[in-house]
Amino acid sequence: MTIKLSSTENVQKFFQEASGFNNDQGNQRMKKLVNRILLDTIKIIEDLEVTTEEFWKAVDYLNRMGARGEAGLLVAGLGLEHYLDLLLDAQDEAAGLSGGTPRTIEGPLYVAGAPLSEGETRMDDGTDPGTVMFLEGRVLDTDGQPIAGATVDLWHANTKGTYSYFDTTQSDYNLRRRILTDADGRYRARSIVPSGYGCPPDGTTQEVLNLLGRHGNRPAHIHFFISAPGYRHLTTQINLSGDEYLWDDFAYATRDGLVGEVSFNDDAAAAKARGVDGRFAEIEFSFQLQKAPSPEQEAIRDRVRAEA
Repeated sequence: MTIKLSSTENVQKFFQEASGFNNDQGNQRMKKLVNRILLDTIKIIEDLEVTTEEFWKAVDYLNRMGARGEAGLLVAGLGLEHYLDLLLDAQDEAAGLSGGTPRTIEGPLYVAGAPLSEGETRMDDGTDPGTVMFLEGRVLDTDGQPIAGATVDLWHANTKGTYSYFDTTQSDYNLRRRILTDADGRYRARSIVPSGYGCPPDGTTQEVLNLLGRHGNRPAHIHFFISAPGYRHLTTQINLSGDEYLWDDFAYATRDGLVGEVSFNDDAAAAKARGVDGRFAEIEFSFQLQKAPSPEQEAIRDRVRAEA
């Protein structure tokens, strides 16, 4: 027989006390959030008849996930980070804000303070034998006019699918740069073609995905923050064409308008003109920024991020 106590007065009062409603200290917003989480949790326990064994297994999972630092990976894999984008899209639509390059998830691997260059930069330190990649494009407004002095903050994985800072074998800020656009709104970067990657196979995120019958793979991709005075900050990424997981990204980051078309070139004369030996790749991708209705919308959204 299923017993439900969550709606009883005694239980409601008990969790109000547990949430700090009976004192004048602390943070009122936190109290409301914790109380809702507690009440929703006990409803889940009741509605799905969660056993004591299942409950403590979940507690153990949270401990292990935290020890591995995989919370940011899990929320992407369960679609929660993508949901935030859908919610922001709906809020924009309701406010009459439209146009520009689509947003998509940031992920957990940004590191602040990458070296800043004007117009163009080289992103790799020369130690990865991957295919040389030339990436360029323009930052424009929604009328197609160039935005000079915009900041293109970009980062991506190496050919092993790992990121500097989190992979301590890489040099500081390898494959991480900031570029100020030139008078024509253009940015240029030389780098290497990144690799897609999967969740750690022994990790807590893949543990859940296995139970859901899902893979944990991402296509090759490049992350971007694009910002300029007077324009809305854009958090986005481009997933690279031709990847097996292009439209099957476990983190749900691929969106229409965010596919970077990769062109590989084996012509020796073209390589020489580019100053490289052998095969190279080219990607051209431009961004359009919306005007900012308020100064607050020019800023990057506040969240905890790594700093080297």
